[in-house]
Amino acid sequence: MLNELKGFKQIIGESPQMLKVYNLIDRVADSDSTVLIRGDSGTGKELVARTIHNSSPRASKPFVPVNCGAIPKDLIESELFGHEKGAFTGAISTRAGRFELANGGTIFLDEIGELHPSLQVKLLRVVQEREFERVGGCKTISVDVRILAATNRNLETSIAEGTFREDLFYRLSVIPIYVPSLKNRLNDIEVLMNYFIEKYCKKKGRPMMEIASDVKECLCCYSWPGNVRELENLVERLSILVEGDTITIDDLPDHLKSDSLKSVTTLPSTKLTPESVTLPIEGIDLHSFINEIELSLINQALKTSAGVKSKAASLLGLNRTTFIEKLKKFSH
Repeated sequence: MLNELKGFKQIIGESPQMLKVYNLIDRVADSDSTVLIRGDSGTGKELVARTIHNSSPRASKPFVPVNCGAIPKDLIESELFGHEKGAFTGAISTRAGRFELANGGTIFLDEIGELHPSLQVKLLRVVQEREFERVGGCKTISVDVRILAATNRNLETSIAEGTFREDLFYRLSVIPIYVPSLKNRLNDIEVLMNYFIEKYCKKKGRPMMEIASDVKECLCCYSWPGNVRELENLVERLSILVEGDTITIDDLPDHLKSDSLKSVTTLPSTKLTPESVTLPIEGIDLHSFINEIELSLINQALKTSAGVKSKAASLLGLNRTTFIEKLKKFSH
């Protein structure tokens, strides 16, 4: 796997979309350029940030994460830039902020789209000049720090709504990296499942579990709104609750089986139109995406037809010979 060859062992995936992410990490790691990591919640944006840091010349220096959406508005400035003694009620001593703590290393500003506009102005200066003053202080402090940021928001929409500064956006997104959603990299589901199964079986001291074939089909029909984090939580639960050595369809939670069943039973009557497919903000690999759709529809047709190939071919508007050829293509 390319991620292992490059030392990115914690990022799991072999799909073309993830290969692009690995290559971008490899190309940007040695620079000090600001990177904006975009993607839905649970896709692994912080993991990408840590990998960039660990692959850079700053790897031996601090990596300091800050969740901009989890810190109250009245505390975030002090959290980022520090404060002087007596700057406000409760400031009983001088305190260094996260930027100072990250000096020489990397600061990761997670959920940057949640930052209040009043703080965005001050952050813009730090991004441009790498200098700031603590709250209640007048001494300018300079830092040598690389800035990585991440968001699950559409910042272009936030700019149009006036809640995010356009100049800050362009300063942060010198190099954008899009982490694909799990539903757009279905080929990685089995790889991720096997990785998490090994992780949690070792952790709990139990024998390795196998995955039944109908479970794999069910997982590929699910939409995964929680992305990789949701899949990992599922495997951790299964490692506790499954008594045997094989994960069966009965072991899966009802909502997952229900969504899978809906996608199968609605196949013959669903009218697909170009408008029903939307382009994600991170873009797609068109060839890979079309192959994934084709494979998913073939699997659903086979399941709907109980494995009768002539009926499955008919559901897809294909003759039996063409359908068999497509099966052979995806079996290699």
